[in-house]
Amino acid sequence: MTAAIVIIPARMASARLPGKPMADIAGHPMIVHVWRRAVEAAVGRVVVATDDVAIAAAIELAGGEAVMTRADHPNGTFRIHEALGAIASDADIVVNLQGDLPTIAPGTVRAVLAPLAEPAVDIGTVCAVITREDEKTDPNVVKLVGSAVGLQAEDAGILRAWYFTRATAPSGEGPLYHHIGIYAYRRAALERYVTLAPTPLEQRERLEQLRALENGMRIDAAIVDAVPLGVDTPDHLERARAMLGGEWRMVNGEWCLASGSTEWRSSSKAPPFHSPFTVRRPMTPAAFPAKPPAGRLRA
Repeated sequence: MTAAIVIIPARMASARLPGKPMADIAGHPMIVHVWRRAVEAAVGRVVVATDDVAIAAAIELAGGEAVMTRADHPNGTFRIHEALGAIASDADIVVNLQGDLPTIAPGTVRAVLAPLAEPAVDIGTVCAVITREDEKTDPNVVKLVGSAVGLQAEDAGILRAWYFTRATAPSGEGPLYHHIGIYAYRRAALERYVTLAPTPLEQRERLEQLRALENGMRIDAAIVDAVPLGVDTPDHLERARAMLGGEWRMVNGEWCLASGSTEWRSSSKAPPFHSPFTVRRPMTPAAFPAKPPAGRLRA
C-alpha cells in the first residue's frame, strides 16, 4: 500500500450540538480522542483540519498537528482538500476521518484502506451489518447497498457500493449494511471530487458520497463489526462519556460500559460483567481481544 495521510475535519458550528469538537470526554476534548484513535491506527501522518483556533490549540497541546482552513466549506471533503494543499505531503491516499467519532476502533481506520488494494477503486469506505431492527428503518442510519459481484476470492469481506440511502434498502431477504462515514480517497479521486457540481441524488438523499457515484467513480467498502458512535446530540455525548470514561452509566434505560472502542449493552437493569470488544474482520487479527461469550452481551 502506498503512503497515506489521515486528515480529520473539525468545526465548531453544529446545529444539534454546538462546539462539540471541544466537548469534554474523560478529561479531554472529543477531537483529541478522535486524533488519538487515528494515531493508534498507525496508517500514516495525522492532521486535524479546522477553522477554529481553540480546536487547533487543543490538538497541538496534545502533541498533534493542526492546520487552519476556511470556515465556508460545504462539507468535510472540501476542508480536507484545502488542508492537503496547505501542508507538505506526498501521500497518495487521503483518509477523511470525521471529527465526531471518538469511539472509533483503530482497526476500523485501518480497514478503510483495504478496498484500495484493487486499482480500479477510487474511494474506500467501511460498513457493518445492521443487527438492530430499529436501525433498519431509521433514516439517520445510512444504508450501503452493495454486493460482491465481480470481486475476487481474495476480496472476501469487501463489497462494491452501488448506492447509499436513508431508506430501508435493498428489499427482500438478506443483510442490510450500516455505512460508516470514513473514506480513503486516492489523491486523484479527491482532486476530481472537489471539481464536481452537486448531483440530484446527492441533494435528494443529503449524502455527499452519491456525488462520486453519480459521476462514475467507484466506491468499495470493507465490512467490519464495530460501528462507532457518532456524537451529534447531548445524549450521544453522554454515551461517549460513559464508553470512554471506563464506567457503567444508565443511558436511556440501558447500561453501557466502555471497553476498548466499542459500546456493549445489556438488556438487564444492572451492569453485567466486564467484557472486551471484537472486530470480526480486522486487518491485523492479533491486535484485537476475543469476543465476549455468546448470549450474554449484544453490540
